[in-house]
Amino acid sequence: MEIYLSDEQDVPLPIESVRRLACTVLEKEGLPPGTEVGIMFVTDDAMAGYNRRFLGKEGPTDVLALPLNPADAYDPAAHVSEVDPPHSIGDVFVAPHYVHEHAREIGADPGHEVSLMVTHGLLHLLGYDHVTESDADRMEDRERVLLAMVGVERR
Repeated sequence: MEIYLSDEQDVPLPIESVRRLACTVLEKEGLPPGTEVGIMFVTDDAMAGYNRRFLGKEGPTDVLALPLNPADAYDPAAHVSEVDPPHSIGDVFVAPHYVHEHAREIGADPGHEVSLMVTHGLLHLLGYDHVTESDADRMEDRERVLLAMVGVERR
């Protein structure tokens, strides 16, 4: 897995733990070793700009997932060869300051919340969503399983 990390904000983060988490999520979701994804940690102001630009919403948010091909959910079965060229699935943007503030409000561990947002964003890139209650339950269950694999409990 090729995990491209960019940290453009000032909240300290365990970058190597994030990389391991992302690799775990992608591997357990069946993606081939050459899969590429970008994870960007940005300021609240930058996130507000992305939120406005890509979703037409005002203000910052915790996580945005921007799939390379938003029309289709990624199908790992279509890319099973380890000799195929790398396949980029998109980018995940996380606003750690926003996530930490929300974690404090709900009494959650800020580091665990960042891990949840990274996992949540990656699953969105892979076609998971939470539009319906059953979709939300499926996504939350998968987040719980994946986070447990790296020792994080989903709230």
